[in-house]
Amino acid sequence: MDAKPAACFHCLEPLGFNAVTLDISNMPQRFCCNGCAHAAQWIDQEGLGDYYLLRSKEAGRVDASALDYTAWDREDIQRLHVLSSPESASITLLSDGMHCAACAWLIQNALLKIPGIRSADANAITGRIDVAWHPDKVQLSAICRRLAELGYRPYLSVNEAYERDQRKERNRLLLKLGLAALVTTQTMMFSEALYLDTAKAMPLATRDFFRWLTFLLCSPVVFYSGSEFIRGMLRELRQRQLGMDTLAASSILLAYFASLYQTLTGGDHIWFDAAAMFVFFLLSARILERFARRSARAQVDLLARAQPQFAWRNQDGLKVQCPVEQVSPGDILFLPAGEAVAADGLLLSEALDVDESLLTGESTLQTRRKGERVLAGSVVGAASGEMRVEETGAQTRLSQILRLVQQAQNTRPKEHLWAERLASRFVVLMFGVTVAAFAVWWQIQPDKAFSVALAVLVAACPCALTLAVPAALSSAFDALARQGVLVLAPDALAKLTDVTQVVFDKTGTLTTGHSQIMAINVFADADEARALHLAYSLELGSKHPLAAAFEQQALAPLAFENLRVAAGQGVMGHCDNAEYRLGKAAFSAPGQPDQGIWLSKDGVVLAQFLLQDPLKPDAADDLKWMAESRMQRHLLSGDSKDRVQAVATALAIEHAEARATPESKLAYVQKLQDAGHTVLMVGDGINDAPVLAQADVSMAMASGSWLAQNHADILLMRSGLKQIQPVFAIARHMQHLMRQNLRWAIAYNGIAVIIALSGVVHPGYASLGMAGSSLMVTLNALRIYRTTP
Repeated sequence: MDAKPAACFHCLEPLGFNAVTLDISNMPQRFCCNGCAHAAQWIDQEGLGDYYLLRSKEAGRVDASALDYTAWDREDIQRLHVLSSPESASITLLSDGMHCAACAWLIQNALLKIPGIRSADANAITGRIDVAWHPDKVQLSAICRRLAELGYRPYLSVNEAYERDQRKERNRLLLKLGLAALVTTQTMMFSEALYLDTAKAMPLATRDFFRWLTFLLCSPVVFYSGSEFIRGMLRELRQRQLGMDTLAASSILLAYFASLYQTLTGGDHIWFDAAAMFVFFLLSARILERFARRSARAQVDLLARAQPQFAWRNQDGLKVQCPVEQVSPGDILFLPAGEAVAADGLLLSEALDVDESLLTGESTLQTRRKGERVLAGSVVGAASGEMRVEETGAQTRLSQILRLVQQAQNTRPKEHLWAERLASRFVVLMFGVTVAAFAVWWQIQPDKAFSVALAVLVAACPCALTLAVPAALSSAFDALARQGVLVLAPDALAKLTDVTQVVFDKTGTLTTGHSQIMAINVFADADEARALHLAYSLELGSKHPLAAAFEQQALAPLAFENLRVAAGQGVMGHCDNAEYRLGKAAFSAPGQPDQGIWLSKDGVVLAQFLLQDPLKPDAADDLKWMAESRMQRHLLSGDSKDRVQAVATALAIEHAEARATPESKLAYVQKLQDAGHTVLMVGDGINDAPVLAQADVSMAMASGSWLAQNHADILLMRSGLKQIQPVFAIARHMQHLMRQNLRWAIAYNGIAVIIALSGVVHPGYASLGMAGSSLMVTLNALRIYRTTP
């Protein structure tokens, strides 16, 4: 049997080649690094050695390099995260190193040994550490250093102000609902006593006592719990766009003030219980609908909070923590294990594992090699590394994607606008129907006229109608976001159901986009090394996927002047009074075969580069379903005819066009549209931006250019063809659920109004049906999460 590998005394990880031995409680113990050794020594010296007896799981490994937390003492940082008073300050820190109750015990006791700490409470389940201290005696940075020295690296709660506002809103709504639930039951109890007095035997004093008691109970429900609807009604009236809140608030206020009038004048009927029931059932439906929408936004909210607030900058060999706002292009950042990357840049370490699940939806760690791009918001794996910053703040890929998503969320699709217009007209119609019902019942049975009119007004409330479209849309957007697909145009999913033609770009879309030089043919007096050097220098800084084939040479670039890119043709520039061109044969070497790319000097051919860009794995299987769906596929590429035809044959694409320019791609799509087809364009390059904008629906790969993404309707974060089929499946299911919701909402309102007109429904029960219809529409929309291609 193999011996169990020796483990670190502190963190229980396997000992490496640089194991450290140190006496703890007069016994030699071995540690994986100096960080763990010093942590154990401090724990022993402070009399906290019981931690090692109590713990049930391993501790966090201690970073041997000292980290500077002085940036946490900045006033602008503490303003967002610290609750301060002249005598004390408190904060909630996060740590992913707590694994058991012993960890929490150690943290609490270790912090309490710091002079100036008022209280400390650690929760191993939530990973939260609540600390209160005297600011004049100890700084927050000292607290953070103590935690880091013990292996519990602290983090600020990301966007604490946002989370605090969300908790405040949730608690406020739940408080309103709780009040409405409690008072509604009491109001119904007192009202029931009045309803049961059919023989009018109850003394007037007792009757009035019950009525005034009901009034007092009902008032806070109407004006506090029901304020959601009253404010909504005022907003709709200001915008001259009547909607659900206008009907809801009108019903509540009408029942309340009519009941108050009857109480003051000694009338026969009151409806305080109906007003309270309106608020309770309406608020229940509103809260469920908001929770559903918040769940649908959760993935995007996580994306919005993915970027950290601090970065570790290397300054003269020291790792100094600073706010991300102070990070500039060119800075060298240290990337600690387990922390999020603060900016976009190039990796300087030989290799680094990163978790990009929040950015791409891909759950497995991705390995980035030296010179490859690391994106803000990705989380570093088990080993730390270094990077050189290229883009920060609003220029990072994460920020750019977020802006696109936020623009999409602020834009309402046509179906949503149609439903709102229908609901607005329906509200006006129902006010008319309510007045007519009151007039008719006044002639038939005057004492019942108001109750019937009130029931009609409640039954007519188009809650389900206004929720039918947005509930389905938000659920579809979230279901796609969970699969790494971001919808940037609200109408895109509706258009997908009509798509008959799919047009693909080749490089970076069907292929990996990582070109490799397979062969070099040199001419005249050129040699391979010189040709490679020239090609690399010309392509340096180019965003074309072919540039990567030459960037791998890692040569010192030549000084080219007047560098210019000819769209879809190549690149040209001047060096030593000579003009060099690199690109297609027609651009760089007229008369030469249309294969690979050519390098020329003043019209003289120097070299031919034969490149290979392999197909994406499983590309053929990922697109097979399109043929079964009877969608015609087209391939437009600027590559040579033989290469384009080979890709088309391998993927069973019916139509292929080689050496396509941006203009010819645009004309190709327009021709399909002129023939009456709905066209989907899938691309990722700068040259694809015009045709992506022209297509009826467009998809861009997240690995592609920002310009292409900016013109796309749907962004495939994993840059995989496998993601296309779920988009179509969810789009079809969304349309199906949307139609179901609309049919149900219209049918419910029609039937409910007819029943209410008959006078057999109490207004309170009409509100129950209305809330039930809203709940049914919301739950039906959530069925989209079960969609599978």
